[in-house]
Parts: sequence; structure tokens; C-alpha cells
Amino acid sequence: MNLRVQGPDGTTIIPHMGSYGVGVSRLAAAIIEASHDANGIVWPDAVAPFQVGLINLRVDDAACASVADDLYAKLQAAGLDTYYDDRDERGGAKFAAMDLIGLPWQVTIGPKGIAAGVVEVKRRATGDKQELSSTPRSSC
Repeated sequence: MNLRVQGPDGTTIIPHMGSYGVGVSRLAAAIIEASHDANGIVWPDAVAPFQVGLINLRVDDAACASVADDLYAKLQAAGLDTYYDDRDERGGAKFAAMDLIGLPWQVTIGPKGIAAGVVEVKRRATGDKQELSSTPRSSC
């Protein structure tokens, strides 16, 4: 690199150095090593590449696609980075991929939930799941 610096006495010095610091790739590897389970990565909220993983279980179902697209737009508008899995795959493959990726929150939209007026929300770190209304609340 032909780098030269001036020493304290004014003479030119060619520095010799190496880097053994914590770079981005080492940091990501350290986080994954410290925060994972048998199903994959469990990203801490502060460093996750996306906060939410949105799973549309039936991309060929108009109602599912409509609710998923609407929710995706609302999550984005709220400033939440959201990974939208709208691949034409079986549900099991989508669940496995989402756990492997390890995003902090997973929201699942499927025909049964839509019929019941709910979506399933899962916290990746704990596996806790709950159903939330898929219809907007009125402002009372």
C-alpha cells in the first residue's frame, strides 16, 4: 500500500500492522454462536436483519394474499423491517426456513386464521404463540 507516516521526531516510518479486531463477519458469527437453538439462529432484536418474518401460507388464496399484503404494508409504514415469505411452498418448509433465519417475530397468515379473523404471532426466542385479530380495531 506504500503507506508512510511521520514519527514523533519527524522521520518517515513505514508502519507494520495487522488486524485482529472484531469485524462485521466475526461479530455476526459470535452473535449466532451465542444465540441459536436446534432449529437455527435466534437473532436478538437489536441486531436482527429484519424484525418480523411474515408468512403467507397460501399465496394462491386471494383472502390470504390480501391480508398478508395489507399487513406487510402496515408493518413497513410503522417502520418495522419485514421479511415477507410469499413463496409458493408448503407451510412446513416456510416454518422451517423462518426458524432457521431466526427473526425475532413471526406472523403467520393462513386460510383457517383468516376465516376465524386472526393471525398467529410467534416470538422466535421463546416459541410462545398467540392469535391476534386480523381486522383493524375501531378507534374508540
